Amino acid sequence: MKTTVILMTGLSLIAVTAWSQTDLRSAPAEEMAAAADDPDWAPPRTSWGDPSLEGIWTTDDLRSVPVNRPRNFGERQSLTSEEFAERAVRDQAGRDQAVNVGAFLQHEFGVRTFGYTSLVVDPPDGRIPALTDAGSAIAATRSRGTFGPGPFNAFDDFSLYDRCVSRGAVGSIMPAIYGNGVRIAQSPGTIAINYEMIHDTRIIRLDDRPPLDDDIRQWVGASRGYWEGDTLVVESGNFNGRTNLAGGAPSSESLRLTERLRRVDPEMVEYFVTIEDPVTLTAPFTMRLMLTTQPGYLFLEYSCHEGNGVVPNSLSGERVYERQVAEAAAEGLPPPRRATQHNEIRNGDGVDISQPFNINAGE
Repeated sequence: MKTTVILMTGLSLIAVTAWSQTDLRSAPAEEMAAAADDPDWAPPRTSWGDPSLEGIWTTDDLRSVPVNRPRNFGERQSLTSEEFAERAVRDQAGRDQAVNVGAFLQHEFGVRTFGYTSLVVDPPDGRIPALTDAGSAIAATRSRGTFGPGPFNAFDDFSLYDRCVSRGAVGSIMPAIYGNGVRIAQSPGTIAINYEMIHDTRIIRLDDRPPLDDDIRQWVGASRGYWEGDTLVVESGNFNGRTNLAGGAPSSESLRLTERLRRVDPEMVEYFVTIEDPVTLTAPFTMRLMLTTQPGYLFLEYSCHEGNGVVPNSLSGERVYERQVAEAAAEGLPPPRRATQHNEIRNGDGVDISQPFNINAGE
């Protein structure tokens, strides 16, 4: 059940929506979308006539959907009713834990449950294709940063996430433990997509200006978009090849993305992204996500650099460990064990979701 109350303020009307989480989890959320119920449903339009994608969305509702499909599902894209019911119960328990027990911004869970067996929908087995030999070699050079064992002696020992640099155009939209906001703003001829975590903003031009010169390379690439009916198609290149993709696969400068965004409900935007990188991947793959609204969601400034203690604390911790090793050696004792473990939080599919940039989420 959903009840909307209209409040009058000094500036505008505000719609306040009260949600019944039980009802929202009573069926797969994708089946409850307006476009699924009515094929003739049309999205709202901007004042200049384009389909409206504007708003603050998140991928919180997808926290329990694995990137790669568990092999026991084969080529099946949807859960059975029994499997869905089990996931919905787990999702609700996760939200109760996050809201009533967990620390602020440590864990965020959505209010809907999706029936997808994986985020990857192509190839048919729902799994990211294998890396090429070159891709494996590149992956071996990518530091896991503070989600790895160290040692920590220089900036290159830390990940892009540790250093607040970028999560990349793919990683930025992937569901993580918090900060999953996606803000979309439109103007005639331009769309801006702003990601909450690590605060990247992509500017997508909808005019016929030429692409950037090939020697200009950027963390989130350069994008050009156009409308195919009510679907926004975005084609991107000019990547610098230094970010990771979903599933921990590395990218190269040959990375190309084709994204499709379509409003399928007042509170849902369907999102597909096809990832092609012939240098690192043996084949392209496609993922499907759903951007949704969340009650009372605050899209907060991600002031990652201010007060970021990851790098200095890890460097100082490494020096402490070195002293402990030296002291143990002086006493004829074995070196102390390195602290390399983190507390795991696993969803119902066995995927570790306690940190956002593991092998399942990508960087």
